[in-house]
Amino acid sequence: MLKNRPSHLQAILQALFVTFLWSTSWVLIKIGLEEIPALPFAGLRYTLAFLCLLPFAARSGQLQSLRRVSGGTWARLLLLGLLFYSVTQGAQFLSLKYLPAVTVSLLLSFTTIPVGLIGVFALRERPAAIQWGGTALYLAGVVVYFYPLVLPRSELFGFAVAIVGVLANALSSILGRHVNRSGELEPLAVTVVSMGFGGLLLLTGGIAAQGLPRLTLTHWGIIPWLAVVNTAFAFTLWNHTLRTLSAMESSIINNTMLIQIAVLAWLFLGEPLSWCMVLGMILAALGTLLVQIRRQPRTPRTGVPEAQEGQ
Repeated sequence: MLKNRPSHLQAILQALFVTFLWSTSWVLIKIGLEEIPALPFAGLRYTLAFLCLLPFAARSGQLQSLRRVSGGTWARLLLLGLLFYSVTQGAQFLSLKYLPAVTVSLLLSFTTIPVGLIGVFALRERPAAIQWGGTALYLAGVVVYFYPLVLPRSELFGFAVAIVGVLANALSSILGRHVNRSGELEPLAVTVVSMGFGGLLLLTGGIAAQGLPRLTLTHWGIIPWLAVVNTAFAFTLWNHTLRTLSAMESSIINNTMLIQIAVLAWLFLGEPLSWCMVLGMILAALGTLLVQIRRQPRTPRTGVPEAQEGQ
């Protein structure tokens, strides 16, 4: 595991590399979804990632902190796994089956808006005027991106599933921050328990609903890459950068994913990218950034991503 605190420049470059890995996930998922059912696909990714992280957590002694936690903390960890992995990731994979990658990415970036609103009541974090302005800017960007709004009937289901994923992602962000604030558990322990429970639940439920997928050699290349490199390794490296970067710096870097995904989807998936769509994405990205401006204090992170982290 990474132990030394990176310099500021190293942390920025490492964080940009992680966001690039996460952005490529969307292209790989779209390619895999041509033949692999969405829910077992997502379940395989996160179950394999959990199995990769488990030995590191055990070796570092972080799992020992689980012995002293209360039943309520265990319940929150399992609920976090259900919300962030089973529901959010399952919804993301399923919506990508019906919608362009750029559209799902834009919708998922909306997570910061309900997080800010829910935080008013759940975490007593009252949004500032600039955050309300960011919300308005994000909504303006969405209007520009989708104008004129014409959704084919085949995409309505994917749109509805994506909205479910956004709400689950928002709730998991709030819950993840609550678990993290308590300081009862080490970050890797939180990630391993929540990912293990959520990934296994998603895999078993996905197989029950959509059947056991028949995987080709190509699939066995995509799934382990997503699990080992884009999830286990990327989560670890991202948390390593958070030892140096402020919350705002991390948010700025994370927000570049919206543009990265759009460019990669245009290059490798042939998804259209008009000037109107580009303008809408830029406005939306700036809006979500403004919403996060007050998250300046550096706090320990659980490894459970907010918004688009870790995709």
